[in-house]
Amino acid sequence: MTGPVYLVDSSMYVFRAWYSMPDEFQDADGEPVNAVHGFTRFVLELIERHRPERLAFAFDVALESSFRNTLYPAYKANREPAPDHLKRQFGYCQAVCRALGFPVLADPHYEADDLIGTALHHVRRNGHRGLILSADKDLAQLLGEGDVQWDYARNERWGVDGVKPRYGVHAHQIADYLGLTGDAIDNIPGVPGIGAKTAATLLGHFESLDALLERVAEVPFLRLRGSARHAEQLKTHRDIALLSRQLATIVCDAPLPGDFGNGERQAVDGAGLDALFEQLRFGPLTRRRLQTAAAG
Repeated sequence: MTGPVYLVDSSMYVFRAWYSMPDEFQDADGEPVNAVHGFTRFVLELIERHRPERLAFAFDVALESSFRNTLYPAYKANREPAPDHLKRQFGYCQAVCRALGFPVLADPHYEADDLIGTALHHVRRNGHRGLILSADKDLAQLLGEGDVQWDYARNERWGVDGVKPRYGVHAHQIADYLGLTGDAIDNIPGVPGIGAKTAATLLGHFESLDALLERVAEVPFLRLRGSARHAEQLKTHRDIALLSRQLATIVCDAPLPGDFGNGERQAVDGAGLDALFEQLRFGPLTRRRLQTAAAG
């Protein structure tokens, strides 16, 4: 069996590099590029240590133009917009991946999660399993038999059977779970008063949000603290629960690049890589590592 298709939630690693790398790195125009240097080191380490046969990088460029903002204008409204000097660096990070020949997934209407979900469903149909590099619990809903999610920074991996011990619900229940609890990070409201433990208990009993809402009259009779109050909240906020689930559900039919294949590497852009060396002012060690990675 061939190795998995590595699908990287790239924006997470760009942000991590931006926060962790000193701001002394500047490009040829004197603009900060600390996140690019840190992200490039992550990419090189991934290639050098694990030699992935198929590797794609998904980026968030739809932070303010996602279809979810149309459904719910307050979606992610609690987040401060990325400063301009970080936005520039996202473009450079994509350019590094492309110059090395790796597929880059980015779309103005779909988030990186949707692009990862679409790519995973695509390669799965062709007999491949996925390895998702991300610590984001939302992505656990995508896991099927043989797939793995990998928190790279903590070096923790889990498959579909590892989701329930980790989050209290099965992989296929994650979107329903977030429909109940909401998600403060993404400003998804959820049902007031229903936290993680209550949501897990309710889904453990009813199995799905749809069944829970259909049989909400049974909730007051459960051995669950505040069950009567939860039943009333579910009745009152039924539409919010369904909207929240819709916001939390990862789309798996977003557009993919026509040459995506199954995440195979394309030809290296040597001239583009040389231009990035100069523009980003990479040091000799990083240049050598990039040249080695480009040589394959």
